[in-house]
Amino acid sequence: MGYFNKQDAISGKQGKAYVIIDGRNEELFYAKTVEATIEKNKVDVPVLGKTNTPQRSAGWKGSGTLTIYYVSSAFRQLMRKYIQTGTDFWFDLQIVNEQPGSTAGKQTVILKNCNLDSVIAAKFDATSDDMLDEEMPFTFEDYDILEPFSSIQGV
Repeated sequence: MGYFNKQDAISGKQGKAYVIIDGRNEELFYAKTVEATIEKNKVDVPVLGKTNTPQRSAGWKGSGTLTIYYVSSAFRQLMRKYIQTGTDFWFDLQIVNEQPGSTAGKQTVILKNCNLDSVIAAKFDATSDDMLDEEMPFTFEDYDILEPFSSIQGV
């Protein structure tokens, strides 16, 4: 029986994120967390003679949350432009996970055509010792795995 080698675990602190807006590639060094989820849409398919209701996949949707330190006005400016002109904006997010010493290697994923659901227009908190951050929910239309993790072996 094999066991997971602890050196193969990937630390979230080693990640990197990049945003690609209008052809500009900017490192999100002020990002705290990002999580993107793919959820399958399922429909009921009642079958004569069965007491359960089987389901089958009928599409998917992608959504996520990007949390950053409250130090950039970039996304607020994009939202302001949308408010003023009605012209929406999309961007790609590239997420890199790599842990030195892990045989899993590196994984690079790109989330395509991301669109923010909301941004914080302004914020302060005089009662907290924590640094200000902002959580921005988003949706995405497609994704690709540019570099997959390598297969790992148990020890």
